[in-house]
Amino acid sequence: MSMNIVRELPHPNDIKAEYPLSAELAAIKTKRDEEVKAVFRGDSDKFLLIIGPCSADNEDSVLDYILRLRELQEKVKDKILMIPRIYTGKPRTTGDGYKGMLHQPNPSAMPDLKSGIIAVRSLHIRALSETGFSAADEMLYPENYSYLDDVLAYIAIGARSVENQQHRLVSSGVSIPVGMKNPTGGDISVMMNSITAAQHRHAFIYRGCEVKSDGNPYAHAILRGYVNDRGQSFPNYHYEDLINLAQIYSEKNLENPALIVDTNHSNSGKKYMEQIRIAKEILHSMRHSDDIKKLVKGLMIESYIEDGSQKIGENIYGKSITDPCLGWEKSEKLVLEIAEQL
Repeated sequence: MSMNIVRELPHPNDIKAEYPLSAELAAIKTKRDEEVKAVFRGDSDKFLLIIGPCSADNEDSVLDYILRLRELQEKVKDKILMIPRIYTGKPRTTGDGYKGMLHQPNPSAMPDLKSGIIAVRSLHIRALSETGFSAADEMLYPENYSYLDDVLAYIAIGARSVENQQHRLVSSGVSIPVGMKNPTGGDISVMMNSITAAQHRHAFIYRGCEVKSDGNPYAHAILRGYVNDRGQSFPNYHYEDLINLAQIYSEKNLENPALIVDTNHSNSGKKYMEQIRIAKEILHSMRHSDDIKKLVKGLMIESYIEDGSQKIGENIYGKSITDPCLGWEKSEKLVLEIAEQL
């Protein structure tokens, strides 16, 4: 055989029993859920910032970062609602490289997915317990959502996954907002089809069971830029792009039209400092168009303690081992400037 079973992984119910969410934390998460959904419904005019490291590679530094974010949230709470990025599964273009805490709780060690599942759940619970923040994660493997469905505030479907049927159907059974990124090639119709699928009811197979979903009215768009057939990055956050998406949304029979703009990835060409300029340009566009202001619910920003990125093994505390991120000082300044301009 070319595929060898290493071991059977624990059922989500077993992991939840071993690492439970207290009633107090569940109540905090429920309140947060309603605050976030109110933004997508248009019942709240707060601006969402889905902000944090490209990948959650180290529990201590990630929690350090989120504690700093908690203090910053208090300064801007009248205008901004923050959702920390705790991204524990990382898609890789070629399949090689660090795939996130889910695969490797220790980035320098061999993959250990059972330990990864435990590490991921423990990190999300610690963040909620110590900071009051329920967080965002990427749905890399739809069947793994059940390990975290009681702790997450937000889910992103990546550019490489957005056309996948299982991601779309599972998203239709999720009770929190799910952001669908445009695919790497930039075809907006793929993203819109994914949103449509996620908002509809479906019957499908999930974790060996026949299930029925109710549809997710909070499925929405994420623009992250695209790559052409020569591998060159192009943005899709400019005024014309946002107006175009608002027009496309107006032609669709979709609930809660909404957009989160990813300020990094192909929008910045992975030049992390460009995130500052991009964020301000989007705010400028919002001031000049009521349609854009109504559509854009927030930004996705890659930010950590130290600027840039490092290779695995360099062990610089709070510095990304995947895509480069804005450091804390620049991130704090940017958040305060965003609040001033809203």
